[in-house]
Amino acid sequence: MEHDPFADYLAAGINRLSIGVQSFNTEHLTKLGRIHSNADAISAIGLARDAGFQRINVDLMHGLPEQTLEQALLDLKLAVDNGATHISWYQLTIEPNTVFFRTKPVLPVDEVLEEIQAQGEAYLKAQGFINYEVSAWRKEQPSAHNLNYWQFGDYLAIGAGAHAKVTQPDGVYRFQKTRLPKDYLAKVPAEHVQFKRIEADELPFEFMMNALRLNDGVAVEYYAQRTGLNLDSLAETLDSLRSRKLMVDDAMRLACTEQGHVFLNSVLEEFI
Repeated sequence: MEHDPFADYLAAGINRLSIGVQSFNTEHLTKLGRIHSNADAISAIGLARDAGFQRINVDLMHGLPEQTLEQALLDLKLAVDNGATHISWYQLTIEPNTVFFRTKPVLPVDEVLEEIQAQGEAYLKAQGFINYEVSAWRKEQPSAHNLNYWQFGDYLAIGAGAHAKVTQPDGVYRFQKTRLPKDYLAKVPAEHVQFKRIEADELPFEFMMNALRLNDGVAVEYYAQRTGLNLDSLAETLDSLRSRKLMVDDAMRLACTEQGHVFLNSVLEEFI
């Protein structure tokens, strides 16, 4: 992994690092197209801790091609043993226009995926981690950046491949910077950015897609504040989801029930 001295980051005022490990299994990393190894990942976490960082997130994926239950649990154990205080743990999904979409790798069967999820969650809870978002587990305070993102707040994009969401007087926009560093460096600043206005009929889904990932959801007033829309327009949908025990029956909060999180994709489809 490439990094500048972590002590310099700490001195500059950065108090939390997120390290994209994905897996501690070098074979799985190769299949994912990653260029770092197990040893590189462990070294990066250790160097960050030696530099004085107390808050370290490790990104991990599970349900990888041909991954076993034991391998998935070992990834979690290595993250915990090496000092991660926050773990973003999410299942691999095959997206269009990717290598995996074209090559159709052999993924674990549903029974194995379910067991990985169940035993992984049990392990993290036993280690003192709190699940506060669908894929986020913490021993530390929640990530301020992540909470802002899930609460549909604004954030800026800095550097190649970065994304942003910005609210302007005429609407809400998403921005995306040029992905490849060589292209980013070659272009003038005005050419770095692609942007798209989120239309009013898309905003309910965009808001809920983020907010309902949080176990505690969000305060109801955030909807009007961050979309410019009146929540009353969703009253029928919300009443239906609450009556089916998929969202909590709370006039002050927009949140899924435990069952709602199990069927989150279906809940979100009702806001399209």
